[in-house]
Amino acid sequence: MATVANPTRDDFAALLNESLGGENEAFEGRVVIGTVTGIENDLAVIDVGLKSEGRVPLREFAAPGQKAELKVGDQVEVFVDRVENSQGEAMLSRDRARREAAWDKLEGEFAAEKRVEGVIFGRVKGGFTVDLGGAVAFLPGSQVDIRPVRDVQPLMDLPQPFQILKMDRRRGNIVVSRRAILEETRAEQRSGLIQSLAEGQVIDGVVKNITDYGAFVDLGGIDGLLHVTDISYKRVNHPSEVLEIGGSVKVQIIRINRDTQRISLGMKQLESDPWEGATAKYPVGGVFQGRVTNITEYGAFVELEAGIEGLVHVSEMSWTKKNVHPGKIVSTSQEVEVKVLEVDGEKRRISLGLKQAQTNPWNDFAEKHPVGSQVEGEVKNATEFGLFIGLDGDVDGMVHMSDIAWGVSGEEALQLHRKGETVQAVVLDVDVEKERISLGMKQLERGGVVAAGATGGDGTRKGEVKTVTVLEVMDGGLTVQVGDDGPTGFIKRSDLGRDRDEQRPERFQVGQKFDAQVTGTDRSKKPTFSIKAMQIAEEKQAVAQYGSSDSGASLGDILGAALERANKK
Repeated sequence: MATVANPTRDDFAALLNESLGGENEAFEGRVVIGTVTGIENDLAVIDVGLKSEGRVPLREFAAPGQKAELKVGDQVEVFVDRVENSQGEAMLSRDRARREAAWDKLEGEFAAEKRVEGVIFGRVKGGFTVDLGGAVAFLPGSQVDIRPVRDVQPLMDLPQPFQILKMDRRRGNIVVSRRAILEETRAEQRSGLIQSLAEGQVIDGVVKNITDYGAFVDLGGIDGLLHVTDISYKRVNHPSEVLEIGGSVKVQIIRINRDTQRISLGMKQLESDPWEGATAKYPVGGVFQGRVTNITEYGAFVELEAGIEGLVHVSEMSWTKKNVHPGKIVSTSQEVEVKVLEVDGEKRRISLGLKQAQTNPWNDFAEKHPVGSQVEGEVKNATEFGLFIGLDGDVDGMVHMSDIAWGVSGEEALQLHRKGETVQAVVLDVDVEKERISLGMKQLERGGVVAAGATGGDGTRKGEVKTVTVLEVMDGGLTVQVGDDGPTGFIKRSDLGRDRDEQRPERFQVGQKFDAQVTGTDRSKKPTFSIKAMQIAEEKQAVAQYGSSDSGASLGDILGAALERANKK
């Protein structure tokens, strides 16, 4: 628009008549130059050459948060809303004039992708309002800063650069970003800083963030990653154990990727490597003290010194506890003694043994209990081929079913004893390498290695037949007593007879007397009896004395003949 130096009212009138043909209404909707003729309270009186003056609030002549500096005689650009209102005054707007001029300028700057200057002056839903020299723009909350800002007050009413992201003059919409400016500035700073860094350089930094896998360290404008494995030579389960946000650290630059601007840092590289000379310090076969640092399903890690850990495999943890979780043998932070089994300095691995640093219980047992000696233990388990007996030193010995009792074998022999029962046996063989102990129980009976040991403290002898009296009838069996004042014992249900029909406790009555064979002792050292074992033993004895079933005679014939001979005697 053409301007006139020091225009007068006559000049305005002439221009108006020339361009609009004397129709003052054509002024409406245009930006014109007016003269301040007075200031009344908070209003400026402005003459734009019309028949009446207009009044504009002083605040429209000041930037947000500032005071208007306006005096009589100043010339200003205003927008003519209406030539005359109901009161006969011109309706003028300084804001509309600034807005029109600002839009013209901003469109050019947006096309050239230039930064624009503005002032944050208000808060709206989802963001803030920004004055761009007259035009109002929207600043989304996510575009205020690189990181979320809790308090925006220090940024308000402060001239600062913005980047226009979007603008639509027809709708009057402008969207700007402060974050884009900061990111661009930061990228320039990072690029300059990364060029000044070199691999191997030692630099001070500040911990900005901590994650499960490491920590991000601010190196003065650019961040580097300190991985958890590079914090220390000793085990670090989580970076927070060593570092804290805001703490100062001295780090060494391990790697720099200038294309991606990624920097890898290390702290342990500034320490002496404990693995240097570890092979000589921890020779194979040496026994050392260590601390359990971590327990897994496959073993436990033991720290010999800061930075040097060895693995005790689950198979090397105990001589006697097999197939159990390592956590049931050791606990975290426990001090243990271990033996070095293997060292690999290149791979930084040490294999350790926990049981090797302890006395082998199988050797101890062999020394304390030579073949032929008598032992006592509890029946731990019964298998299809024998009984496992718990012995001193937390080791187990096995009694094969053929060594349980004379004349009884197979399942019948296994049924003579139950789990938890305390029994006596003879050591038949000890194989330390295979960790096996063979025991025999029948050897304590007639012809046994230690026959005297088969007699219990109450005078009962395993294998002999005693006359007992029923004291109590229960679902699980009978409580009986030898003689009138002899020891009391128990006959379990399955030992009441060979046939299922005979194994009913209710067929017996309190006070009833009958014969039963002594089969052993229970946990309380009381004797156990069996009618079935007696029947089996009598049958085998009859077969051995009076004939063989191989002759063609039936077992009934043989037993009948035996009874007949006994009666004749």
